Order: sequence, then structure tokens, then C-alpha cells
Amino acid sequence: MGTPVWISEADVVSMMDLSGAIDALERGLLAEAAGNASNMVKTHVEWDGGSTLHAIGAAFPHDGFVGTKTWAHTEGGATPLLILFDSHNGALKAVIEAFALGQMRTASASGVATKWLAAVNAGEFAIVGTGKQAMTQVAAVVAVRPIRRIRIFGRNRERLDAFAERVRQEFALPVIAAGSIGEAIEGATVVTVVTRATEPIVTASMLAPGAHINTIGAIVPSRAELAADVLARASRIVADSVPQARTLSRELMDFFRDDRDGWARVQPLSTVVKRRETRSPAEDLTVFKALGMGISDLALGIELYRKAVSSNLGRAFDHPKKMPPRLHSYPGAQHATD
Repeated sequence: MGTPVWISEADVVSMMDLSGAIDALERGLLAEAAGNASNMVKTHVEWDGGSTLHAIGAAFPHDGFVGTKTWAHTEGGATPLLILFDSHNGALKAVIEAFALGQMRTASASGVATKWLAAVNAGEFAIVGTGKQAMTQVAAVVAVRPIRRIRIFGRNRERLDAFAERVRQEFALPVIAAGSIGEAIEGATVVTVVTRATEPIVTASMLAPGAHINTIGAIVPSRAELAADVLARASRIVADSVPQARTLSRELMDFFRDDRDGWARVQPLSTVVKRRETRSPAEDLTVFKALGMGISDLALGIELYRKAVSSNLGRAFDHPKKMPPRLHSYPGAQHATD
């Protein structure tokens, strides 16, 4: 397709499910490990006590693509867009509405991390947080581990109960709406924390030996989910992007403040995927720190672009007058692109 293509939310959902997103992300991580993909370090600015403008991107020159994703996260919602360019001549290839893509990208990162870092027989799953990302986070873990029971905690009891019922119906598994964070994660072999907490809410004493933790919500220095004693106890710490963790993860920045060499302990997720080594029985806690990175978005976006071209989906445009009408924002999409 010579002209650029606009790929809508409906197109994204019709072309890719979470299993496909996990596969696409693993291919992107392997490209990164081979030196065929690189990240643009995430940048953001905050205003009005919580609103944030973000920009992330990546280059896949081996595949002929570069691109950026940008969004303004406000109390009223967000309208994320992923823009793909030809890496050889700079031509615009596609604009992709990236709300659903962002949810799948974030969830697939947890899925890949859980696949390689959690115990193979992990069956007890706990999730802390019931926001916009929570359902896809549950789906990602269920997709890669034989989960037998799910425990959930959220601060709003009405929303917690409603979310627990949705999970119960969606996955046909026993679901417990816990009364506290400790009750939710006690004995769990996989734990996902996806909140907007500004102070640590998970401590080492809450976690069972051999547990794997995905920490998803604290993507800017004003937020934190894990206490320092969790990191101190961790046998392995993995981040989607270590350079971004150095500037955006308050938990890790505080933990390694007086130990610059300690950052050598933090592995990129791409290295874990490349090695394809499952968890050692001798390991205690494993921690995956997700901050969101351009390689993840581009890995999914490139796959979506190729599917759109082969299936003749999307809306071609080659002139400003043919641009699609203004997108609707998504009220309440607090975690849509985190």
C-alpha cells in the first residue's frame, strides 16, 4: 500500500488478540536482543497535579519501520496514537488508534514476563487493582500459566465486587474478592500490581517464597508499588527497559541510590526471552518492572500494519482533507496506555 493507512480501534481489535500480542512482543524482544531494534527513551511532562503528556518510540530498521506513540493522560481520558514511518525515506506508513493496542501491549509484557519468570506450575494468582488495565492483565497471566484460582483486591468495594464477577464469568475460575492486599496475595505464586499508588503497598512479608511479581502501575517517579524489602529479597529483577527504569522507577532508583553497581542486577526482558531459560527452583522472588517502551508498541503496531495491508483493512488517506474525523477520547481511561 503506497498511501498511509489509518487503523481504527475496531480494526485493531479485529486483527489481534492477546495471544497474538504476546507472540508479536516476543518477536520484537528477540529483535532487540539481536540488535535489530532500539528504544527511544520515554519522555513525559506533568501538569495540574496528575495529568501527563507522554512520548515513546522505537526503531526497527531491519524491518523498515520507526515510530512513536504519544498520548495526553488527563482526568477526562486519553486518546493515544501510534505513528509508523518508513525507516528508509521517512514516509508516513500508518496512524494507529492505540487505546486497545496499549492495553494489549502492557498485558502482553506481563504475559511474556510471567511465561519465563514464574514457576511452571504456578496456579494461585493475585491481582491488586481493578482499573482499565486489570482485565487484560488477568487474561495475560491465565494465557501462560495453569491458574486454578484468582484473588483480587481493590479499594472500592463496589467496583471490586463487580470486577470479581466479570473475571469469574470470563475465565470460569474460582475468584475471591479479598478484604485487603495481604489477604489477596498471601500464598500467591503470581502477583500483578496495577495501581496508581504513590507510596509502596506491597511488602516482602506479604509474599510467598518463590512468587513472581509483575508491577505495572508505577511508571513515573511520583508513583511506587513495591517496598524496598521486596527488591532486597528478589533473586531476579527484570525490566522491560532498564534505561527507563533508571529515570522513571522510583522504587528502583531509591533502592540503588547508594549502589550504582547494583543496577547490573536488573536484566532487560529481551535478555530473558533470548535465553529462554525457565525459572530455577532455587530462586525466591522474581520481579518484573514494566514502564512501557516503544519496542513493545512498535512490535504490535508493525504486525497490525502488515495484517491491515494483507487484509485490506484500515482507511487509506493521502491528503489532509481525507483524514479521518476527530477521534473521540475515552473518558476514565486512566491506565489505557500505562
